[in-house]
Amino acid sequence: MPSMCRSKARLDGKTVIVTGANQGIGFETAKDLAGRGAKIILACRDLTRAQKAADNIKEETKNENIIVHQLNLASLASVRSFAQKINETEEQLNILINNAGVMAPPKMQTDDGFELQFGVNHLGHFLLTNLLLDLLKKSAPSRVVNVSSYAHNSGRLNFDDLQWEKRQYDPANSYGDSKIANVFFTRELARKLEGTGVTTYSLHPGVIKTDLYQHLGTSMGWKSGIINTFAKWFGKTVVQGAQTTIHCAVTEGLEDRTGQYFSDCAPKQPNSRARDDDVARRLWEVSEKLVGLSQPGLPEGSSEAQAEAPAP
Repeated sequence: MPSMCRSKARLDGKTVIVTGANQGIGFETAKDLAGRGAKIILACRDLTRAQKAADNIKEETKNENIIVHQLNLASLASVRSFAQKINETEEQLNILINNAGVMAPPKMQTDDGFELQFGVNHLGHFLLTNLLLDLLKKSAPSRVVNVSSYAHNSGRLNFDDLQWEKRQYDPANSYGDSKIANVFFTRELARKLEGTGVTTYSLHPGVIKTDLYQHLGTSMGWKSGIINTFAKWFGKTVVQGAQTTIHCAVTEGLEDRTGQYFSDCAPKQPNSRARDDDVARRLWEVSEKLVGLSQPGLPEGSSEAQAEAPAP
C-alpha cells in the first residue's frame, strides 16, 4: 500500500505556489493544501483549465482563497513576468512547489531555444525559484519542493551537450537528465540557503497514470505500451502520487533533511551520481548563465541582462 502523508498540519495564513496545478498530482497537491487553509496560487500555462481547477478546489475544500496566474515554464519571459507579479502583490511565500513538467516528448525547444525537457523541468523552475528567493527568505521558515523522479537514475548530464545538439536525441535519457538536474538543484540550493530558514526537498512521486505520458506513443514507440501497462496495473492514483509532495511541504521536523531526496514519504538515497556536490555546483553555475542570472553589473530581470544572456 503506498505511503500517505500523516501530517495534520494546518496552513492557515500561509501562501503556497504550485506550478502545473491544473491537473494530476499538482492539482491533488493544491487541493490538499487548500484543505489545510492555505492561500493557493495555481501557476499554470493554460488559464482556462487552471480556472476550472481553481473552481473545483474551492467547491471541494470551501476555501475561496485560490488564485490563478499564468506561467509558461518554456518561456523565461513568462517566468520573469510571473515572478514579478508575485513579488509585487504577495507579502509572503511560505511554500513553493515546483511540480510542472513534461515527459519524453519528441525533440522540441522552448521559446528560448533550450531542449524542452531540460528547459521546462529544470531551467524554468531554477529561474523561478531564484526570482522568488527574497520573498521565501522574508517568509521563513519556508520550503521549496522540487518534484523529481526515479528516472533521475538514468540521468547523465553531458555539460558539452546539455541541449542534445551533438548527439542523437533520446527522449527518455533527456527526461532523466532533467530529473537528475532537479536533485542537483535541490542539494545546491540547500547549501546556499543554509541558515536562512528556507529548506528544500526533491522527491519521486511514484509511477502514476497521468497526462505526463501523452508523448510516449510518438517519442518512445513500443516502450510506451510497457510503461502505460505498468502504470495501469501497478501505478499509484494521482491522490497517492501527491502524498510525498504534500509530506515534504507540510510535515513538521523536516528541517534537518533539507537538500535530501524523498520517496514514499520518507528520505531515500538518490543515485550515487546525484550525490556529487561538485557537479551540483557546476550545474548551478551553468544554469545561472543560461537563464541570465549572472550578468555582473546588470540588475536582475533587466532587458540588458536578458539580451546578453548566452544563447543555449
